[in-house]
Amino acid sequence: MQSLQAKASEWSGVDSADAFSIDATNLFQKLGLQTFINLSTNFYNRVYDDGEEWFRSIFAHSKKEDAIQNQYEFFVQRMGGPPLYSQRRGHPALIARHRPFPVTHQAAERWLHHMQQALDSTPDIDADSKIKMMNFFRHTAFFLVAGDELKKNQIQQTPCKPGSSNHQTCKNF
Repeated sequence: MQSLQAKASEWSGVDSADAFSIDATNLFQKLGLQTFINLSTNFYNRVYDDGEEWFRSIFAHSKKEDAIQNQYEFFVQRMGGPPLYSQRRGHPALIARHRPFPVTHQAAERWLHHMQQALDSTPDIDADSKIKMMNFFRHTAFFLVAGDELKKNQIQQTPCKPGSSNHQTCKNF
């Protein structure tokens, strides 16, 4: 079975080395906290104003302010800054935290569309950092898609026993 990282590389078109080139430079020190706040605010303003109902509905049960904070804190932590996200929410556990959402190829591409626009319209981010960040975002988005597909495959492969109380698993059969 192909690893989630390998699937993420295949589906995203971004090699793992390029995806994790963000680790070669401390982007938090280079860009600062406010840049990550601005990027996340810019991104979620686009998401919540998206013209596609199917995409907006993914975020319908989240407050925009909370989504912005979760995202910039994760970015800060992942890109060399203090562990803001983990201090407030615990381990990021990206696949588990995105489990309630439909993380499809289409949703990943739409998310990436908005992130590219947000990166392009955040003036404090230099071109090299934008490339590194977008490679990481693209790979990570498809890592989440791979995790979502793995979850679906596990549910489909789990036998439904008569009288089982596991409604979530059995309703798929």
